[in-house]
Amino acid sequence: MKSSHAAIFIAFVFAVCSALAGAARAQDSAPSKQDDHSHADMVARGNSAKGMAFDAAKTTHHFILTDSGGQIDVAANDSEDTASRDEIRHHLQYITQKFKAGDFDIPMFVHDQVPPGAPAMKRLSDSIEYNYVATERGGRVAISTKNAEALAAIHDFLRFQIREHRTGDKP
Repeated sequence: MKSSHAAIFIAFVFAVCSALAGAARAQDSAPSKQDDHSHADMVARGNSAKGMAFDAAKTTHHFILTDSGGQIDVAANDSEDTASRDEIRHHLQYITQKFKAGDFDIPMFVHDQVPPGAPAMKRLSDSIEYNYVATERGGRVAISTKNAEALAAIHDFLRFQIREHRTGDKP
């Protein structure tokens, strides 16, 4: 009889611990009010002329990791929104030029911090290629390298963008 009480007690303790651990994980993954405030600040900086100069609410960002680097893809949500499409294209062409020169001031301004990977991408700029491509609703910056250290930096940079912009892209 004692062993059955012990088994029930152990099962109860295990269930309580599992529930608490699950609640802690849910709390850790849920954005806090501070995270929401920080995200709103980032969006406001991005919407400014010094940032991306287009309305983030009217566009969709995607940050895609590839075997050779990755892609930054931005599109107007509405196919008829040619103003956002044109602003995206202008911005991504500008970003491509800046990144080629090792200049990451805009993402540092938008995110109010130095994005992970940016210092290495700047240092290794000679081994990274940036190519702008216009898309139907906006544009894309394809980033590629054959340098393993640069690849790791590009992936760090894009993972940060995925988290910060809350795109849901696969990190």
